[in-house]
Amino acid sequence: MSVKEKVASILEQNCGKFVSGQELAQQLGCTRGAVWKAIRALQKQGFEITAVTNKGYCMETGGDILTLSGVKKHLSHRCRDMDILVYDCVDSTNDIIKECAKKGEAEGKVVIARQQTGGKGRLGRSFYSPKDTGLYLSILLRPKMQMFRAMRITTCAALAVCDAIESATGRKPDIKWVNDVYLNGAKVCGILTEAAVSVENGGFDYAVLGIGVNVYAPEGGFPDEIADVAGAVADNTVSQLKNKLAAGIISSFMDYYHDIEKGGFRRAYSKRLMWKGEDIYIISREQKTPCRIIDVDDECRLEVEMENGEKRLISSGEISIRRR
Repeated sequence: MSVKEKVASILEQNCGKFVSGQELAQQLGCTRGAVWKAIRALQKQGFEITAVTNKGYCMETGGDILTLSGVKKHLSHRCRDMDILVYDCVDSTNDIIKECAKKGEAEGKVVIARQQTGGKGRLGRSFYSPKDTGLYLSILLRPKMQMFRAMRITTCAALAVCDAIESATGRKPDIKWVNDVYLNGAKVCGILTEAAVSVENGGFDYAVLGIGVNVYAPEGGFPDEIADVAGAVADNTVSQLKNKLAAGIISSFMDYYHDIEKGGFRRAYSKRLMWKGEDIYIISREQKTPCRIIDVDDECRLEVEMENGEKRLISSGEISIRRR
């Protein structure tokens, strides 16, 4: 951790209380000048830190800044030893984790960012990732299951996001098949899983799970191209919400992932499935097909009934669904 990160961690642990510059310098083994430089950098980053002569520095309560120490404080015991990095801005958290995977790093590496300049969405789309209003994270996985079960990773991630939002806010999200999380009819989260195949066994070499959450609406609103779809988890600033969401997503996902082969998540996914029993369109590049959603199967393929009564199982692939 850098001096800046260590200062932030100490002030977070003493949130609402003053800590002297001398005490900080002694704890960190650095000069008071280095502490002051770190404080200035944190203030520019958005931390509400009050500096008072002869008293020291105090991090104000009520703010919502994503920090490593804040995330770790809310993690489940199973996840406390995970290797987690928090960045101010990156091109893509998925790309960073891919490089970690190629270098042979262990499963469970997590990269979290406050902003992305090249966030990725499904079907080659970009994912809008503005500064300070969202949460963007990726997890390195090395699944032991076969590739045909890859959708289980994405569906477990969607469930984990729903669990985290409900736990942190009390609001109850739904899942639009296969991996979009909706709250009050608006999309608040997108999920993208990218994988590399092992030539030796036809299974995974690694998988990269990417999750982007709109925690708050950006100033001025969402861009026109997504304004009619996008929403946010919270209407106003909630203290520690980003840290709680990040920790909740990681903790809940790793719980599901631990038992992913057993498929016990299907029932929980089914309960959150949007438009179950309703008429929809399945949209591909070639056509728009009317049908009705029945449920999902054990692999979370969508079970639908066509207009002629025929029942089909739909995999994600290059398709999307829309309510009729």
